[in-house]
Amino acid sequence: MILADDSTLLREGLVRLLADEGHEVVTAVGDGTALLEAVDRNPDVDAAVVDVRMPPTHTDEGLRAALEIRRRHPAVGVLVLSQYVEKRYATELLSGPGEGVGYLLKDRVVQVDEFLDALERVAAGRAAFDPEVVRRLLSRSTHTDPLARLTPRERDVLDAMAQGHANATIAERLHVSRSAVEKHINAIFDKLELPGSSGYSRRVLAVLRYLGT
Repeated sequence: MILADDSTLLREGLVRLLADEGHEVVTAVGDGTALLEAVDRNPDVDAAVVDVRMPPTHTDEGLRAALEIRRRHPAVGVLVLSQYVEKRYATELLSGPGEGVGYLLKDRVVQVDEFLDALERVAAGRAAFDPEVVRRLLSRSTHTDPLARLTPRERDVLDAMAQGHANATIAERLHVSRSAVEKHINAIFDKLELPGSSGYSRRVLAVLRYLGT
């Protein structure tokens, strides 16, 4: 995989952590341009870990590079790290194809098991969104929020879906059967009027509907 973060200390720490856990880090860079060049040179890597804010302006260079990676190399998973919950950036990531993408707060990196789980899910072509990010994205007032139509349990299921968990994992986390999870998911799709489609995943569309995009 490839790492991109302008903090040398964090970058080197992540390289060491991933190496200790058996992951090969092809290269680690400090800006968006170098990241794109590295992925172009190594299109077979399974994932890139990217800081949102990098030189020269420290605004959204990392995010723009992440979106460009997904355009040029859709098979490369992208895990974006951010210091804060930035709704626009998370929404832009969710607005594309839902496979192989993740968004974590940097504080989550110190929780090694959660960070590695998210990275492995993204590298495997699944989604991984920080629970706090999901909570902020889904928070709306009830008079305009489609979430108001969902039961508390359906909201719990949607939270887990948006974090990228598969049905079996959702069932385990919520202590219910897989068939109950499937029933709740179908109810969510029905209440949001999301019919079956050969295009975008309904799981992704369900989250996007709440974002008001």
